[in-house]
Amino acid sequence: MLRTRAIAVAALATTALALSACGSDSLSTGGSTTSAPAGSSAPAPSVDPALAAKLPEKIKSAGTVVIGTDATYQPNEYLDSDGQTVIGMDVDLFDAVMAKFGVKTEWQPSAFDSIILGVQSGKYDIGVSSFTVNAEREQQATMVSYFKAGTQWVTQKGNPKKVDPANACGLNIAVQKGTVQADTDLPARDKACTDAGKPAINALVDGDQAKVTAMVQSGKADAMLVDLPPAIAAVDSTGGTLELLGEQYDSAPYGYVLPKDQTEFGAAIVEALKQLEADGTYQEILAKWKTEGGAISDFAVNPSVG
Repeated sequence: MLRTRAIAVAALATTALALSACGSDSLSTGGSTTSAPAGSSAPAPSVDPALAAKLPEKIKSAGTVVIGTDATYQPNEYLDSDGQTVIGMDVDLFDAVMAKFGVKTEWQPSAFDSIILGVQSGKYDIGVSSFTVNAEREQQATMVSYFKAGTQWVTQKGNPKKVDPANACGLNIAVQKGTVQADTDLPARDKACTDAGKPAINALVDGDQAKVTAMVQSGKADAMLVDLPPAIAAVDSTGGTLELLGEQYDSAPYGYVLPKDQTEFGAAIVEALKQLEADGTYQEILAKWKTEGGAISDFAVNPSVG
């Protein structure tokens, strides 16, 4: 929708294939990474003193912002071929945002469903991991919108199980733990099935999106639900063994996750995003990762989600 650990073989294969398509311009020093769009003609973002003045004292003193991220969500955030460096669209964009504040970024891989708790406890200064903005999350944290994506169904090529998203009763459907697909979408569909006296949906849940994708490839799952960018990446990186089923739906903004009391910092991040949009950096980064369709211009702190 974090931890330093070994990456699964399936994830490594997916990463390697993606790198051949996307390339990587990430440079890593210790736990920190800085990235620039490939072939970018725009200058590196310059520090804005007015934004730097609005940094929380902890980040300002350290000169580094510690970021929790689920590095299994290609192309948004995932591990490079070295198995350690976090790369992706979210990484490039947030690195550019923090460059406006004059601080370095330290990306710490972790389980997706532990990131918000990590921000609340102070383990991470911020969470950047394709978090869909919703009312429940806004009750737990301050969120800053920067992108938009919806849910996409993915099946094996040719949809051999004849999966119908409107009637998935009795099927094996894979989802990543802690996502809106796992917590909201699939349970609602399952309830509709059982309320109608039809077989329940068998939810196959894993914390690693690469493993979720592998379930569909192997046939263990009949389909998976995932955000559109990683859905496209899964199709592109699996040798034509998977395909998108239908269109994305329920599009909603992604949000950076900040501590609940950091609305001023959130507003400063909004301003940084506006500057990156104005100078073309925002669009270049999304184009690099083939995610231009998720661009927004109404960056906001705790945007209304209905």
